[in-house]
Amino acid sequence: MKKLVSTLLSLTLVTFLGANVAVAAGTAHSKAPKEMDWSFSGPFGTYDKGQLQRGLKVYVEVCAACHSLERIAFRNLVDLGYSEEQVKALAAEYEVLGGPNEEGEMFDRPAILADYFPKPFANVEAAAYSNNGAAPPDLSLMAKARAATRGFPTFVFDIFTMYAEGGPDYIYSLLTGYEEAPHGVEVTEGTHYNPYFMNGISLSMAPPLSDEQVTYDDGSPETLDQYARDVSAFMMWAAEPHMETRKSLGFKVVIFLLIFAGLLYLTKKSIWSRVEH
Repeated sequence: MKKLVSTLLSLTLVTFLGANVAVAAGTAHSKAPKEMDWSFSGPFGTYDKGQLQRGLKVYVEVCAACHSLERIAFRNLVDLGYSEEQVKALAAEYEVLGGPNEEGEMFDRPAILADYFPKPFANVEAAAYSNNGAAPPDLSLMAKARAATRGFPTFVFDIFTMYAEGGPDYIYSLLTGYEEAPHGVEVTEGTHYNPYFMNGISLSMAPPLSDEQVTYDDGSPETLDQYARDVSAFMMWAAEPHMETRKSLGFKVVIFLLIFAGLLYLTKKSIWSRVEH
């Protein structure tokens, strides 16, 4: 039995080391995402609605030109602290396909609360053609889909710290990580070097953000760093809009289980105290 356990532990260690070596070999010039401080971190974290509103503004004025947000309806934006009238006004700035009318024809109409953010391109082929052959991905689930994998033993500690911010960390690092390629590194023509990009050493997307590009109404710094923080947080909300409810419910369930376990212990103690030993 001891020999079997020893063998399994050895195989597990070899697997972890092999995986880490393979990752290191395949991404010699890559950097691990920066670990940022987010308001939604940890078991009691919540979204900063002011930050989410700024992130939406960055998306609308910059990212929406290329990236879709297919899973977010305009009515969902009420959760960011906007009034229904404000969201209706924002939706009306977009046109979506409506109909058919009485003649059976489709037509363009202003979007309403029930509509979803329209795509910037008619199809994937058009998106790729307009972006150097690489279709910009949808951003609805980007904060979950691009969460960088943390190897052993880091992921063990993540279980206890409830670290789940890998996606926003990665997005922020990518947006702020563009730089000149180091000497000896060849970058494909038409792409841009970014050591935080997890799928290679360069990507087709040029640096999308720069200082003073978006005007904030609340006096927040209009810098690349702030833009990247805000839009990363917004993408986290888009990927998991009910996170606060999940955490609140999870806390209540844990409290219930602790109380229930205590009651079970007291019941067991009461019953067995009457049994002769």
